[in-house]
Amino acid sequence: MKPKLNIVLWGLLLICSNVFAQINLNKVIKNVQKKAEKQVEQRIERKADKAVDKTLDKVEEGVEDAVSGKKKDVKTDSASSPQPATESTTASTIETTAEAPSLTWAKYDFVPGTELIFEDDFSSEQNGEFPSRWDMTAGTIEVANWGGENVVWFKKTNANSPNAILPLLKNRSEDYLPEQFTVEMDVYFHKDYNLNRTYYLFFFDTKNQLKIMQPSKPIRVDYNSVTYDLIGDSYPGHDKLKPKEGWRHVAISFNKRALKGYLDDTRLLNLPNLEINPTGIMISAHNTAGTGKPFVKNIRIAKGAVPLYDKFLTDGKFVTTGIKFDVAKATIKPESMGTINYVVKMMTDHPELKFSVEGHTDADGELATNQKLSEARAKAVLDALVSAGIAANRLTSKGHGESKPMAANDTPEGKAQNRRVEFVKF
Repeated sequence: MKPKLNIVLWGLLLICSNVFAQINLNKVIKNVQKKAEKQVEQRIERKADKAVDKTLDKVEEGVEDAVSGKKKDVKTDSASSPQPATESTTASTIETTAEAPSLTWAKYDFVPGTELIFEDDFSSEQNGEFPSRWDMTAGTIEVANWGGENVVWFKKTNANSPNAILPLLKNRSEDYLPEQFTVEMDVYFHKDYNLNRTYYLFFFDTKNQLKIMQPSKPIRVDYNSVTYDLIGDSYPGHDKLKPKEGWRHVAISFNKRALKGYLDDTRLLNLPNLEINPTGIMISAHNTAGTGKPFVKNIRIAKGAVPLYDKFLTDGKFVTTGIKFDVAKATIKPESMGTINYVVKMMTDHPELKFSVEGHTDADGELATNQKLSEARAKAVLDALVSAGIAANRLTSKGHGESKPMAANDTPEGKAQNRRVEFVKF
């Protein structure tokens, strides 16, 4: 009986092995099918994601609705304090597609006023404090460190109120803006459009000038547009520009009634007859939810003066603070090209003119260092004029350091007045 039993047992084992093998085979087949289905599903998802990304890119590129002024608040997840930027950025940094325009400054024609009314770069401020040379209407506004430098952070503001900062001037209750004046400032934009959308510049002071001010619409600055009461323009090729971390330079000029507004190297606003009398300045930004990071720095208000050529005819020279340099360097800032282009045109129209380009500094730093710096800056301006087509034999350069101040070095305005370039006839 045992041999037969063994045969039966072996038969049962063989059957069971076949059954288990079939089960395992079915399991393997199911796993392969499942894996294949998952790969197909992931592939479809990737293609769908690419399609969605492409659509979103088009939506983001078309977000330029500044002229309509109909933006909605969008909350973001970020409510943390500003941190230093991870890459070096400048006012002229902008990311473009292959066909998008680039910043050249070659035709920039903004020339700032020569008599400073107010200037602040916030370099001496304490992080987390309200800027000491400013007043405010409402909101939450403080100094923050961004990219290694102090800036004003509109931490929570509503420009419709408005919640704004205003210069802490002694005569701020009076009309301190002349018939001709200019305003300049640098504003920061992030890759994430929701972190800061819009900056506003008002031509009156709701806190100190209630008896004299003429309420008006603000100048509105978006990433690619400058408008006043829905009038203005967008940056050329704006539909092809993609936001990149960086500063944009804003320049505004007012001449009796005419208003012009520039964003970086291009004029986007030109109103011939603005029927208001500007009396003061307020600056604000869009951040009603308190989740954004709008930053402003390098604010300058200046009185417009006699045209530089007329000043030259009277004095045999003209002085400008419109040519600006990086701190402690001879690197010319791009927004200086308005003044440089003006000088180029002047010398082109009057081929008899020959100038000694003379640099001056404020009293910060060592005497010898400032002397070398002024010489290097004067030479940099000379080189820029030559590069623009002016013959080198019509120019010389020299530096005077801090030896010939025009104003006391105890205020930001005085220092800025001393950081100047003079064009002296020879």
